[in-house]
Amino acid sequence: MDNVTHTLVGLMLSRAGLSRGEKGTPLMLMLAANAPDMDTFNFLNDNLAYLQVHRGYTHALPFAPLVALVPLLLVKAFTRTRFTLVTLATYAGCLIAVLSHLLLDWTNVYGVRLMLPFSAKWYRLDITDIIDPVILGVLLLAVAAPALSGLLTSEMGGRKSRGPGRGWAWFALLAVLLYDTGRWMAHDRAISIVDAYSYRGAPAERVSVFPVRFTVMRWRAVVEGEGFIYEVPIDLTRDFDAAGGHTEYPAISSPAIDAARTTRTFQVFESFNQLPFWTLLPVDDTLRVELLDLRFGSVQRPGFEAVAFVEPDHRVSRAFFSFGVQVPR
Repeated sequence: MDNVTHTLVGLMLSRAGLSRGEKGTPLMLMLAANAPDMDTFNFLNDNLAYLQVHRGYTHALPFAPLVALVPLLLVKAFTRTRFTLVTLATYAGCLIAVLSHLLLDWTNVYGVRLMLPFSAKWYRLDITDIIDPVILGVLLLAVAAPALSGLLTSEMGGRKSRGPGRGWAWFALLAVLLYDTGRWMAHDRAISIVDAYSYRGAPAERVSVFPVRFTVMRWRAVVEGEGFIYEVPIDLTRDFDAAGGHTEYPAISSPAIDAARTTRTFQVFESFNQLPFWTLLPVDDTLRVELLDLRFGSVQRPGFEAVAFVEPDHRVSRAFFSFGVQVPR
């Protein structure tokens, strides 16, 4: 999930009652809600290292108590305040904010490795995009509404109340929870609808459904079959058109693909990739080898992809990785 959303969730947690008692606690909670993303430090320097590290240990449940300490210690050092018994409650709030980050990241297509170092398995629900306009809109409303209410009260000469801020915070947190629950149910329904059909005369081997950015009821389905994938849109407000998609055929194993797999670029991306699709394209005297992750784009409009140019003697002249147009946070 994007960092603006994480920050606003931290603010809502603070306003909902977790910031009582200590100076700087609202700042601690907002920092804690972003703290797991401290692993993005190498994004600009090495995007492959970013792939290996991001949403790893700092996003794992066993390390959440340590991650929650970082914002608390930073703000304590900056404000030069003492550690007291109240600090334990503040730390608990920071831990809740860190867990909110993991929960939000778990809902989207990138996923999280929640059980490191015991398991490197990725956990993901595929129900929200990295930027969800509904969640962001609800949180922004909860920020703006108390400010507007306070302004109107001040203009009318009334006494400013602190109640609306807390009420709106609880409204926002519950609304986001209910919204994600609804998206989980819609995602489950979309999978059931797509999976009920046959493709090329056989049931689907696996069906994956992903959100379409800036929409609520539209989804993108990827059906995997024997030697092919079928990409088809699904709109839950309309009847499903199983024939409205298109079929793509991945490249079969070849010496060029084997050569690309020896590079660090492809080794790192293959270990990350959860919905791989290979393509081969002749370019002059070389072969362009592409490995896509269909979670982040289609064959026509790829997102995350690794590319290698393989010479006739099976030597890789160049290899690189690209995020495309979608960059997770």
